[in-house]
Amino acid sequence: MRRPPTYADLFEPLARASGRVCGADEAGRGPLAGPVVAAAVILDARRPIRGLRDSKELAPARREILAVRIRERAIAWSVALATVEEIDSINILRASLLAMRRAIEALQPAAEYALIDGNQLPPVGLPARAIIGGDATEPAISAASIIAKVHRDSLMRELDARYPGYGFAHNAGYPTPEHFAALARLGPTEVHRRSFAPVRACYEAGE
Repeated sequence: MRRPPTYADLFEPLARASGRVCGADEAGRGPLAGPVVAAAVILDARRPIRGLRDSKELAPARREILAVRIRERAIAWSVALATVEEIDSINILRASLLAMRRAIEALQPAAEYALIDGNQLPPVGLPARAIIGGDATEPAISAASIIAKVHRDSLMRELDARYPGYGFAHNAGYPTPEHFAALARLGPTEVHRRSFAPVRACYEAGE
């Protein structure tokens, strides 16, 4: 039995016709360190961008090129984050949704409808639809995934300079063997997520 259409379902065609639909996605849910970063993008149908897809499927150099084109051609784009402290306080899922809400609310001009990658919606004050795998099927979400990934990678390169030895510049804080070895050798930093089990285990081992 099909569910009855919601207000968001009915509003989506109108928003698409007006061109004020944004895509939103995040980068950095899985790493042991650093913030989670979200982006929101309203694409301009008059200035198409070829090659948009899930940022994880793109080589770093290609992501950088596409990020420049998105920033140049989009009607609006924004980036926001949730800090390590927020991740540890409210958990990574809620922090990811918080970052996406901040990115969507920062768009100028504002979006009239939001397409969200995943299966949950951030608490935004506009109609929205969650799409599992949306970063591979919706160009606006693909664009947001690219902007978020490029921005977060840049932040992690800055953190690599402040906290050498962990490989943040190339592992972006993800739980690689190199990162685990550095945690065992150097211990966690203030930018590590204490609520994540491998980091929490380091703290407990040092008590």
